[in-house]
Amino acid sequence: MKAVILAAGEGKRCRPLTLTRSKVMLPVANKPILEHVINALVKNDIQDIILVVGYEKERIMDYFEDGLNFGVKIEYIEQKTQIGTAHAISQARQMIAQDEENFIVVNGDNIIGPDAIYDLISGAQGDATILTCKKDDVSNYGVIVAKGKRVKEIIEKPKTLVSHLINTGIYLFRPKIFELIERTPISTTGEYAITDTLQAMIDNGMDVTMAETNTEWLDAVYSWNLLEANTIVLSDLEADNKEGKVESGVNIKGAVFIGKNTIIRAGSYIVGPVIIGDNCDIGPNVVILPSTCIGNNVSIASFSYVKNSILMNDVRISTHSNISCSVMGSNVSTGPNFITEEGKDMLIQIERDLLSAEKLGTIIGDDSEIGGNVLVRAGNMISANCRISSGKTITEDIPTNSIVI
Repeated sequence: MKAVILAAGEGKRCRPLTLTRSKVMLPVANKPILEHVINALVKNDIQDIILVVGYEKERIMDYFEDGLNFGVKIEYIEQKTQIGTAHAISQARQMIAQDEENFIVVNGDNIIGPDAIYDLISGAQGDATILTCKKDDVSNYGVIVAKGKRVKEIIEKPKTLVSHLINTGIYLFRPKIFELIERTPISTTGEYAITDTLQAMIDNGMDVTMAETNTEWLDAVYSWNLLEANTIVLSDLEADNKEGKVESGVNIKGAVFIGKNTIIRAGSYIVGPVIIGDNCDIGPNVVILPSTCIGNNVSIASFSYVKNSILMNDVRISTHSNISCSVMGSNVSTGPNFITEEGKDMLIQIERDLLSAEKLGTIIGDDSEIGGNVLVRAGNMISANCRISSGKTITEDIPTNSIVI
């Protein structure tokens, strides 16, 4: 069986982190979201993968190459214009033979566990199968109305509660889906959506079924959702792997992974689950608390405190800093006494939408440089390639390429 992974989009709702990479390459537990997807497929013996790429495709292709290092064979196809999921799936038509029985379609920007893929395969029947899961709040998802296993209707972002079953965006199709996509008209939003094709199949009496999963399926819709996903994935961290050097006087509790050529200096205190990448320099006297992931080539200077945060590669944190519930992009540097204020039940304005974040410090885009004695008020974001002078208090979002003096 082949799998088609949709990885062409940007993920605009995860800006500023996706200004420099696609959403599928955002790290959770120090691995790109896409790598978690591929691992789930491998554990179900699915090794032939067609990767539909587009936005920032070079980053994806440089990281995964031909797939050999990940136990798969990857073929790439480009979706030059991102005009919907059905259009993305149709790009793979030339790579799937008409005599193949079926193939899987997954989104590259959702974290899925291997059991979810197994539930789809074992529950598949009919002309097409949709993998569903139950959610209490379904207002931001496509909802499945079904009778038994047979799907009767797909409703996008319903105004009233009609079902707790949501569409995970994971499907099992037969090759004839390509012909059906061609017959489906473009939607009112100007996109070719696979749900429109599926609804047309239902309306024409074709057998569209659902398989339900109760296992891991996580959709990081907004940048701060990465923190929740990180916490959930890290909860499965069991191996106590310390490949780096831990000096005497370091206190480590719980599951902590320390990468190669990393040094944890004396007086540091780490409580897992925590992952620290390769070539890092931590401490002395640094506190790292649960649900924190630190990328490669990161330095955290003495008397700093990091909790429930994601620090990507090449981040440099100076002394006496306090970082909580935050995501910092690659190549970010801070001066001493950098503090991210932590807020609960935050209301955050993203374009025209007022959104809720349960806990959030800040989100910082790539290549930003922050001076000493800077305080970021809870929920305010700093975009990519910004320069912030020392002694500033950030009380509003900072746009890309800004200089704050």
